[in-house]
Amino acid sequence: MNIRGKKVTLRAPEPSDIAQLHEWSNDPELWANLVGWHFAYNRASTERWVENWSSEPHAGKVYCIEAPEHGLIGTASLVDIDWRNRNAFHGMMLGGKQLRGQGFGIDSVFALMRYAFDELGLHRLDGEMVSRNQRSIDFYTESCGWEIEGRKRHWFYRDGGWCDKVIVGITSARYREHCDRTGYWSA
Repeated sequence: MNIRGKKVTLRAPEPSDIAQLHEWSNDPELWANLVGWHFAYNRASTERWVENWSSEPHAGKVYCIEAPEHGLIGTASLVDIDWRNRNAFHGMMLGGKQLRGQGFGIDSVFALMRYAFDELGLHRLDGEMVSRNQRSIDFYTESCGWEIEGRKRHWFYRDGGWCDKVIVGITSARYREHCDRTGYWSA
């Protein structure tokens, strides 16, 4: 099932995406401000990653973000789903710098939140960011309605120095309040 926003569609990764996903997975500039430790991946690793995410829907899902005029532009995840407590982890990556600031990111997050809260019945979503990535922190907290819920000091080692992990989250009620306040889906 595809998830539709106003500008983007979130869909399962396909074999035709492997070349682009492989390129992004090995782009050090792209991963410098993303959460997690990153190693170089060969094409076979990317192929296995696509195969595994496509076949494990109950563990969560990584979606490809597709914009009609650009094709594949990034990925968005809804993983580590805790069905009993109705929460999950979310992350997003837009691949090309030239695509940022055009509304694709916000539409991806809103589409995924709507799906998580309205379709899956989840109660909250969590995310994590590298503290030096202020653009992402501001994007989630100001544009998407998330709140900073905590900080883990000196969590990430980047470029010879330590950065904090910023923990953000949003509940279904806060999402609905933010939608009402901004008119996102009605505009």
